[in-house]
Amino acid sequence: MCYRVALVLITCLLPLSTTVFAELPIPENPQWEVIADVPYLQEASQKVASDTPLHAVAVYGGAVYVGGPAGLGKLSNEGLVVVPEVTGAVTQLHHYLDVLWVVGDGGVWGFDGTEWKAVSAQPVADLCVHNGHVVGLQAGMVYDVSFSGLLAMSAAPAPGPPLQGIASYAGTLYVHNGSRLGILDKGKFAGQYLADWGQLPPGAVIRDMLAVGSRLVVATDRGLATLRGATWYRTVGTDGLPVEDTTTLTTGFDRDLWIGSRRGAMRQVDGEFHYFGHQRWLPDNQVNAIAVDGRTVYIATDGGLGIIGYVPFTLAKKAAWYERWMEEWGHKRLGFVHSLVKQDGEWVRHISDNDVGYSSHYFNALCYKYAVTGDEAVRAEALDMLKSVKWSEEITPMDGFPARSIWAVGDQGDKAKHGSGGLPAEWHRTEDDKWEWKGDTSSDEMVAQHYETSLFLDLIATEEERVWATEHIDRLMSHLLDNGFVLRDVDGEPTRWARWDPAYLMDPKGFAERGLNALQALSYMASAYHHTGDKKFLEGKAQLVEWGYLDQVLRQKRTFHPGYFTWFDDRLAFLAYGPLLRYETDPDLRSLYLRSLERSWEVKRVEQLPWFNFVYGAATGNDCETEASVKHLREWPLDLREYSYTNSHRDDLHAPEGYRMYSERLRSFSPRETRPARWDDNWLQMDRQGGGNSATEPGGWLEAYWMGRYYGMITAPQTDDAALLTVEQRGLELGAKPYTGPGRPKLKHEE
Repeated sequence: MCYRVALVLITCLLPLSTTVFAELPIPENPQWEVIADVPYLQEASQKVASDTPLHAVAVYGGAVYVGGPAGLGKLSNEGLVVVPEVTGAVTQLHHYLDVLWVVGDGGVWGFDGTEWKAVSAQPVADLCVHNGHVVGLQAGMVYDVSFSGLLAMSAAPAPGPPLQGIASYAGTLYVHNGSRLGILDKGKFAGQYLADWGQLPPGAVIRDMLAVGSRLVVATDRGLATLRGATWYRTVGTDGLPVEDTTTLTTGFDRDLWIGSRRGAMRQVDGEFHYFGHQRWLPDNQVNAIAVDGRTVYIATDGGLGIIGYVPFTLAKKAAWYERWMEEWGHKRLGFVHSLVKQDGEWVRHISDNDVGYSSHYFNALCYKYAVTGDEAVRAEALDMLKSVKWSEEITPMDGFPARSIWAVGDQGDKAKHGSGGLPAEWHRTEDDKWEWKGDTSSDEMVAQHYETSLFLDLIATEEERVWATEHIDRLMSHLLDNGFVLRDVDGEPTRWARWDPAYLMDPKGFAERGLNALQALSYMASAYHHTGDKKFLEGKAQLVEWGYLDQVLRQKRTFHPGYFTWFDDRLAFLAYGPLLRYETDPDLRSLYLRSLERSWEVKRVEQLPWFNFVYGAATGNDCETEASVKHLREWPLDLREYSYTNSHRDDLHAPEGYRMYSERLRSFSPRETRPARWDDNWLQMDRQGGGNSATEPGGWLEAYWMGRYYGMITAPQTDDAALLTVEQRGLELGAKPYTGPGRPKLKHEE
């Protein structure tokens, strides 16, 4: 509660930021909602493995205790240490009235911080606090529980199924026997007049119950049931509950409710559910107990203890965190950025099928960041990266033909062994035997280089830099014009995927790329003419129009049949939309391109991906769902390793209200529930194997954040607390070892 008040005060007291704009056109009177970068709580995870299941967890005196078949354990820096004062299996732990209560097969123990006391030699079914006393169920009777022992408070109940749980709600003791819920009336179970409206889910198994203010919440194998007064309400998958097979309940730290299940943990807060599954958050999916201490949540599972801490962050601090991650984990090399994989227990860089294209998002982030901050160190890094982009063209023997990736001979890493579409990798060695470059270049590289070079020219290039950067665009696009709108490789033949010629696109072989590649080709010509002023690119555009390419642009995004959904092509389309709509001046053509963008974004927006939303907003000035975009940015995990995840079992697999699914996929997922990924990833994929043996570079996240800042969709951080603005520079080496091979050779304009 106090934390929320603090956020409101920060927002009210500090003015919204004013952004330093450079040369990109900014929509006048944009319709998007400006999102203030106020402090929020960021999840951070830790896992402690256990050889035996953990059935109970509690925090007492600043220490974390866990229980299970192996007895009582205490969390230390070395792991879980056995507490010898408690013998036998432990089934429950409770921190009530300044005492840690341990319930197990051997009875009940109490610990007051100084002394352990065996309270009962017989176990109890459950404990709760009622009218200022700890009370428990034993053999169906209610007892007052204290260090003096157990004192009977009720008469023996009538025969029937044994009572399993007890809770104090509305001044009354509620109990359940696993299938029915009632109250204790003069020591007897009474359930027939419990509610006037509604009912528990028929046939449901009751697992836990918890009084939360005006409500009594009951966890069952068929969802949550909530008793308010004399009325039952149900919460199931269609209400947003990710897993209906629930097991345990506890209150959190911010009027939130934590729910365990047989397939992960859930947090209910602010009208929505956050889902935490195995592997990123939990050692195992079976959740048996949850304890909350301050802003840290401890989750006992069959595989050990999951720990989720909530740390105040801003998006600005998260950007600094990811920038430090890239340095500490060794994602950078020779002006490119790489994902990482683990080989033989060591992290190495993956030299992929499209390094130059993938690196473009981090490069774009630097351009936007410099335009916002004016930081010369940022500009210098962007300049260095663009030189590597230019090098990717100069390293090949064909003018205007860029390499996919560059490998230093003798380097350590994971060099791509295949090309796109299952084709073999085409690595070519340079004459000096120092480098290999990857050929069979695809449209991915061309559209990324065209986008990033244009951005560099628009935002940060000096007059001197403008000369060779413009020359780079000229060489790339002249290669297309001179070769009939194809990239022609060393064998003189077009590459497999970089074809914009009608012989391919109007043939059944190129049908799938017809609209996308038409859009790209028109974007190439628009940007090349804008930057070079060479009328041959106007003639190239006229040729494309004559070929009928305009007819393909409107429906470039394929949606039929519903099973055909090339999510990776969406990134290539939006890389084309940006420059095309910046540079095209013909109102009739702009009308067509805007209609195409509107259609494409309507299909894409269900994924709630900030980069796509911001590209759309920047081009149109329309509402671009900035709130959902910032939510997505905040929900990226701090740990960028890619763990396995499973969502196909969930009970909330339906399109959110206000969206339509245009594919056979069911819904989008939060990065919290899936993984951090590049913008060409399948964000609608429900399940994935990862194991934590690869790590994503956060260039896409950084580009979306700084793009949002540049256009004023996101404000500067609304706090002057240094701890919420940046992170300590530690100089650690946590991932791939630093690159030690030869440096980039001089470019032609540097000689």
